Amino acid sequence: MTSATHEAASRPTWTPPNGKPPLSARMLRATWRRLPAKQHEVGREPGLVVPAADGSPLVTDHYFPRTPGDFPTLLVRSPYGRGVPWSPMYGMLFAEQGFHVVLQSCRGTGGSGGRFDLWRNEAADGHATVAWLRDQPWFDGRLGTVGPSYLGYTQWALALDPPPELKAMAVQVGLHDPYALFHADGVLRLENTLLVGVGMTYQHQGVAAFARATLRLQRRLRDLATARPLRSGYVSALAEEVPWLDDVLTHPDADDPYWRGASTAEAAERPTVPVSLITGWHDALVDQTFEQYARLRQAGCETALLVGPWTHTSALQQGWPQVFAESLAWLRAHLRDDRSGLRPTPVRVHMGGEDAWRDLDAWPPAPSATRWFPTPDRHLTRQPPTGSVPVASFSYDPADPTPSLGGPLLSHTAGPRDNAALETRKDVMTFTGPPLAEPLDVLGSVSAKLSISTDTGHPDVFARLCDVDAQGRSTNVCDGLARVRTAGKEPAEVTVEMSSTAYRFAAGHRLRWQISGGAHPRFARNPGTGESPIDATALTPVEITLYADSVLLLPERNAGPAA
Repeated sequence: MTSATHEAASRPTWTPPNGKPPLSARMLRATWRRLPAKQHEVGREPGLVVPAADGSPLVTDHYFPRTPGDFPTLLVRSPYGRGVPWSPMYGMLFAEQGFHVVLQSCRGTGGSGGRFDLWRNEAADGHATVAWLRDQPWFDGRLGTVGPSYLGYTQWALALDPPPELKAMAVQVGLHDPYALFHADGVLRLENTLLVGVGMTYQHQGVAAFARATLRLQRRLRDLATARPLRSGYVSALAEEVPWLDDVLTHPDADDPYWRGASTAEAAERPTVPVSLITGWHDALVDQTFEQYARLRQAGCETALLVGPWTHTSALQQGWPQVFAESLAWLRAHLRDDRSGLRPTPVRVHMGGEDAWRDLDAWPPAPSATRWFPTPDRHLTRQPPTGSVPVASFSYDPADPTPSLGGPLLSHTAGPRDNAALETRKDVMTFTGPPLAEPLDVLGSVSAKLSISTDTGHPDVFARLCDVDAQGRSTNVCDGLARVRTAGKEPAEVTVEMSSTAYRFAAGHRLRWQISGGAHPRFARNPGTGESPIDATALTPVEITLYADSVLLLPERNAGPAA
């Protein structure tokens, strides 16, 4: 008798209950297309109570295949509730494919006891759930995790000290560092922070409550984002005070003790659990996914990376058939020894600009960085300047902040947009290259090294790479923001990390480098006074001057055929 057979024989007999998935989940599931054929009918045990580490009840639903036999288990821990869309997307779909699915509400959400305190209890509560699983007669010792966004964070929290049963993880548009979700170089990611506040507060209360709260935020976003002081504004949008959100707003420094223990990055430095990573080029968490991949690869961990043409939300909507198939293949490979669905290469990325996919052995594909320089006539050239002289100046007025447009947001306004109207503003500088004689591929991390001076010493700088077509449409590719401190009129150097991309600029198109003093309300506006944007009540315009030795660094690669 094998050990697996002995373990199966020693477990108590389990008689599946008669419960069905909720009607709302079954109705939504019936509308989905382009998904793998159902292999099993699905049953459900709702409302199971799992004791947390401190005894708090964690309410849990169990989905299972209605077929005799042993099946591996997937753990899905969420602060967003256990109803639609999570019940059909994770409970039903994965159970249909031969998995037990344990869908659990994090403490303080979805009926679970205790108080939700962003990130602080996830590791302990995850381990308490695994301890509970070991006592279940249907649990055969094979465990995987799956889920997006904060459901990715609960996976990484468990993996900080991975239980021996954990054999695979599938992290979709997932989070590992809460600080980086809310802040960029000390600057508050205002719009995303408010959207996270709405999601965490209302989504577990049901679709109707979440929809009302989202609409309320949309209606009041402009007034909220321009409130002085800023910290007093969010309560009217969320209709209640949220203690953890207060803490997020008032702790912009990554080194603040408040953030100690928040990041689970070190979990990706262990080579023990194979991990599948999925993100989109306009996902609000794309940079976190690339950091996870880099750490996993450095540790020698088996990992796969899929990057699609998606935002944070569209990856789970338009991109869901591909996201689901990718995750399913990974979990089958590592929990059921079926590697038939795996891709031949570890990395697959969507090439923007031509709507094609490219398979790679690793990311980034080690291209050389090409340097582009601004000129006084607003051109972009590869010719290095002869000295550091001013090339352009503009005034940023926080009373009329430069608006944000598209990019990596959590809202429906995310993604690529036509920047032509934005670029007509006086507080937006653009530098445009000549028409390309042949296609140009950019694959990897994009950055800008800026030499700037100011009259107040307190600016932010937003830098964006755009693709300008023959009709003059300027489409954002990737971007980033940095906080700057200058002394007197001497220029200071600052590096703006502009995220990563895989993008083909077609022949006849032009590169455009866009520079401004902010992107509001995506980022909280800099008041120009040196005060915290959260507490400031006075606003001061700032004059920003760019110098010729500033450089845009592009990881260029000779254009080749894509899939």
